[in-house]
Amino acid sequence: MSVPKNFSRWRPHPWHGLETGLYPPERVYAYIEITPFDLMKYEIDKNTGYLRVDRPQRSSSLPPSLYGFIPRTYCGDLVASLCEGAEEGDGDPLDICVLSERPINRSEVILSARVVGGLQTIDQGQIDDKIIAVLEKDDSLNTAKDISDLPVILIERLRHYFSTYKMIPGETSLVSLGEIYGREHAFQVVAASMEDYAKEYTRS
Repeated sequence: MSVPKNFSRWRPHPWHGLETGLYPPERVYAYIEITPFDLMKYEIDKNTGYLRVDRPQRSSSLPPSLYGFIPRTYCGDLVASLCEGAEEGDGDPLDICVLSERPINRSEVILSARVVGGLQTIDQGQIDDKIIAVLEKDDSLNTAKDISDLPVILIERLRHYFSTYKMIPGETSLVSLGEIYGREHAFQVVAASMEDYAKEYTRS
């Protein structure tokens, strides 16, 4: 049996070894860390590329969408410059929330997603944008081209989740939410994160 030309003997690192997407910034790949069924907070281990347990979710609410990141992106100075009030990027890959009509209950999967908007999140001065996208080939969401085409309740759930998921009872939240933006600004954020990544990881 012949070996495919693009075959790798080793598992590629999800952040650095996968492509950003077929036609970014509009159509991107998403590596999923958390599903709407997870009461644990999982995130990629930056050194090994494997998924690790970060902590149990503090609140009783479940994530309202699939949640992960876009490969080969980085939240640095360019991403921070697109959000008023942000002091710097958080140094992580760009987060993405992927909406799907059919439930997907597995993490560590790669999805093709179409960007429709985003949510500005500032965590202790660091920009931590959440790109909002729809699953490619999802017939129920196929007509959604911009965030304004999505049901308002879905956006409200995302806002509520990210405003409360780090809250500690009796303490002031360190996370503040900025504006919800449409696809054109989201494209700028994705493009900026790709450029930030190139600057961060192609230094001589």
